[in-house]
Amino acid sequence: MSSKSKKQGPHKNLKHKAKPSVVKGLQEKAQGKSIQLTLNQRKQMAEKKQKSLRSGISRKKTRQETNVKEKAVKPLKKQAAKKSSRPRRKEIITEERIKELIEKSRQRGFVTYAEILHAFPQIEQDIEGLEHLYQRLEEEGIEVREVRDYLDIEKPSPTQKEFLLTDEAPLDPVQMYLKEIGKISFVTADQEKELAKRIEQGDEESKKKLARANLRLVVSIAKKYVGRSPNLTLLDLIQEGNLGLFRAVEKFDWRRGYKFSTYATWWIRQAITRALADQARTIRIPVHMIETISRYTQIRRRLLQDLGREPLAEEIAAEMGLEVEKVRHIQRISQETVSLETPVGGDDEDSVLAEFVEDEKVAPPSVDAARTLLRERLNEILVDLAPREQKILSLRFGLEDGVTHTLEEVGAEFGVTRERIRQIEAKALEKIRDHKNLKKLKGY
Repeated sequence: MSSKSKKQGPHKNLKHKAKPSVVKGLQEKAQGKSIQLTLNQRKQMAEKKQKSLRSGISRKKTRQETNVKEKAVKPLKKQAAKKSSRPRRKEIITEERIKELIEKSRQRGFVTYAEILHAFPQIEQDIEGLEHLYQRLEEEGIEVREVRDYLDIEKPSPTQKEFLLTDEAPLDPVQMYLKEIGKISFVTADQEKELAKRIEQGDEESKKKLARANLRLVVSIAKKYVGRSPNLTLLDLIQEGNLGLFRAVEKFDWRRGYKFSTYATWWIRQAITRALADQARTIRIPVHMIETISRYTQIRRRLLQDLGREPLAEEIAAEMGLEVEKVRHIQRISQETVSLETPVGGDDEDSVLAEFVEDEKVAPPSVDAARTLLRERLNEILVDLAPREQKILSLRFGLEDGVTHTLEEVGAEFGVTRERIRQIEAKALEKIRDHKNLKKLKGY
């Protein structure tokens, strides 16, 4: 062994002796790092598993929800498809307007037909909505009445026709009629012409078909005249309008190019206004005056709301463009007739209106008593005159029948001249002035 190897030997051995400790330290460090890495990795892996598990659950839930939604939507889609294939109903009666009508009527506990027609002008075109409206009113406990049902007017016992139109009837006739005519389909312009041609040839079935197809038109016109007369209900007006419709069917000329509804409107209006003129009042008023009275009533109501008081005849005349005297004449003839036998007071009393109305032609009891006493005092004085003088004074001053006569008439009665009658009259008056009982006449 050389010297070099001897020198290096100890160092080499030292190096080999130190290596295990170094390696051990390095190994411990490496193990520590590896432990930390494995812990972090495990945490990350656990978090990833949780995330994947959550995402899987959420995806599963969304799949389930979508499946449920699809199952729920499928029948709705089928119903919508069926509805879309049907003709779409025009919604006239909305829930919002129903609520407004219920709020207005809840305090009173009832609503009138006129108020329903005012709230829903096209109600005859929505029969299903009308049924829903009646159902809602029934649920809220609100009755549907005629306008005259709550007026403070004593009414006679109802007839059979009136009973059918009251709330005691099992079904509402207006609702039944609207439901019935709602089943009738409309006709097109071409169908109108075809039906009109057949009507000219005498086809009765075509007349009925054209009339039925326009029954809704009668309702829409008749409801505008509701409330103009307490004697004619909505059904009465519809019936009168139907008579005008049948007349229009017979008179319609399709060659002029007008729609039947345009032509029939005038016949329907004429029939209704004529019915109002003939049946609405005890004393008939001409048709043209019915329209004038209706216009007067509308202007009077509007001025009453605007002014907050009863309008004067001058104010109404300015709005109508008429003379004041003409307006006063309208006011007189627009008054309703009242029977003098109308009961007044409670049920136990037998008083009638005639007992409280003053008869201006009959003198008051005090005046009548004074005249009787005066006649008795005059007779006490006239008894002392000659019979001829009594007769002449009675004829001249109307002491017997209240009718005075001229000198010529009295002269003709006695066969003498008027001058002679004047002389006899003057002589008789002179005797009365000198009579002892004349003082009794001073109080009269």
